[in-house]
Amino acid sequence: MSIKTSFSIKDLENLSGIKAHTIRIWEKRYNLLEPIRTDTNIRNYDLDNLVKILNISLLNQSGVKISKIAVLSKDQLHQTVRELVLKKNSSDYAISAFKVSMLTFDQEHFDNTFNQLLSHHSFREVFLNVILRLLEDIGHLWTIKTIVPAHENFITTLIKQKLLINIERVKSQNLNHAKTMVLFLPMHEIHDLGLLYIHFELLLKGYKSIYLGPSVPLENLKELQKLFTEIEYISYFTVSPSTDDIEAYVSALHKQVLVNKDEHVHLLGRKTRFIDSHSLPKNVHLHESINSVLEKIESFSDFIAE
Repeated sequence: MSIKTSFSIKDLENLSGIKAHTIRIWEKRYNLLEPIRTDTNIRNYDLDNLVKILNISLLNQSGVKISKIAVLSKDQLHQTVRELVLKKNSSDYAISAFKVSMLTFDQEHFDNTFNQLLSHHSFREVFLNVILRLLEDIGHLWTIKTIVPAHENFITTLIKQKLLINIERVKSQNLNHAKTMVLFLPMHEIHDLGLLYIHFELLLKGYKSIYLGPSVPLENLKELQKLFTEIEYISYFTVSPSTDDIEAYVSALHKQVLVNKDEHVHLLGRKTRFIDSHSLPKNVHLHESINSVLEKIESFSDFIAE
């Protein structure tokens, strides 16, 4: 699959949030963009135009009138955006910048944007308030074919690197909880960034957290029960199990793994919406967010006796 170097007006709409109709009006009235027209008069836009519309969108959503944006030179536009970021510390700008990094495969731009965020926020705030929103946008852009798998792989690998660095920093902290956390993804599930972040938070809070990673067979989880007695299992369903199989998978997870009535499994991710919450056993918990998982675990977690 080839990498995109030109974008349709619909791509610009999907990436910037500005309706294609509005882009056409602005283009005609203010000469904002410079499309390349095909023989059949269809607009296509290069990366420079894409970056420009992302910056225009950011300023316009922040209250700057399009008539004022239109008279700015390229350098003035970038400077105005930078000043807005410094003034408002905008997460919207960071998400736009990360998208540009993804589309241009620019790791340096990604790192600079990430470090700028860290100069004002904790890693937790950056991940929960910016990275999660970015990942949601990327999932949507991939679904509608505005980006290709190479784009997603590039940006998620960079995010994973940041996660692993922060996990390394906290993993040596003293344990202060009796329960053991076992984090795993079901078979054929490879989207692990959310689960890795939960691993980071659990280590930070002093839990023994065992991260097993993607595509873990249920029978493998039983090996952990030979070594640990108080286990909380956490899994993230993004694309797997399939909609048709998810109820059967959760039932098997409960019957095969939760042999101890004091053990629990916590499930989150967009595929969990296909699970009937009313029919779940008491020790299987569905969660809408990472914070919900962490709060639930804290509510019945025991501290190590001193």
